[in-house]
Amino acid sequence: MLPDLELVHIRKGESFAAWMHGYPFRTVRWHFHPEYEIHLVVNTHGTFYIGDHIGEFGPGQLIMTGPNLPQNWISEVEPGQVVPERSFVLQFPETFIEDAAAAMPEMDAIRPLLDRSHRGLLFDEATADRIKPLMMELFEARGLRRLALFWSILDVLACAPEPEVLASLSYELDLESLQENGVNKAIAYLRENLTENIDEKDLAQMVNQSPSAFSRSFKRHTGSTLVRYKNQLRVDLACQMLLTRPEAKVAEICYDVGFSNLSNFNRHFARLKGMSPSQFRATFAANGVFSETG
Repeated sequence: MLPDLELVHIRKGESFAAWMHGYPFRTVRWHFHPEYEIHLVVNTHGTFYIGDHIGEFGPGQLIMTGPNLPQNWISEVEPGQVVPERSFVLQFPETFIEDAAAAMPEMDAIRPLLDRSHRGLLFDEATADRIKPLMMELFEARGLRRLALFWSILDVLACAPEPEVLASLSYELDLESLQENGVNKAIAYLRENLTENIDEKDLAQMVNQSPSAFSRSFKRHTGSTLVRYKNQLRVDLACQMLLTRPEAKVAEICYDVGFSNLSNFNRHFARLKGMSPSQFRATFAANGVFSETG
């Protein structure tokens, strides 16, 4: 089974993405992305897949993956159960880290960490305990403090006890075949233009398929119709904004993610998340997500 391409959303004016997600969630599938990722599980147990490695996970599992390494974490939950907060995620582009390394000689200290992460690295529990409060503070931080926390996290990982390397030496993703996959190309375009009015006819034409053939292929690949998938992406992005932009009004976020009216946004959000956008934000605020942890 070919992994899906995930388009990592990094906001304008920022160098990397820091966010959290629950379960189920759109990224919980066999997927890859060109960014490095630091992934901390904070809730549930289950099975994880990194490249050709299969293992069991629980709260406190900390893994770093390099660019284009397929991955998935599948939680064992009751049918219909929704977990509001399953994973903390930090994602950063290879260009960002390479440009920083070229400008700062001190970055040589993390070069071995970056190189080994291309196969996936599993860190010990003590390292995860040190990383968790840094990541929680990072969700709220702005400006230089945000950048300082990012470098602190990489420093902790670079100095940590030897992590377990996950994928085998022989494992390699065939990117060329994936790039030729029509649905992956369409999904990437859709995510890059999420706020635009894009329909199946547009995407089918892009990948040289008839609308009916594309519709069948898209549903087989994603398990969803295009309209439902697009609404899911927009609601997922809204969740990130609700948590990382606590000063923004719900209506502002509604239009920023591509919905044309507030009532439509609220209806889709409630259907997918089981609560209103305001309740979602208030729930995380009540659990201390927006409080200072440093």
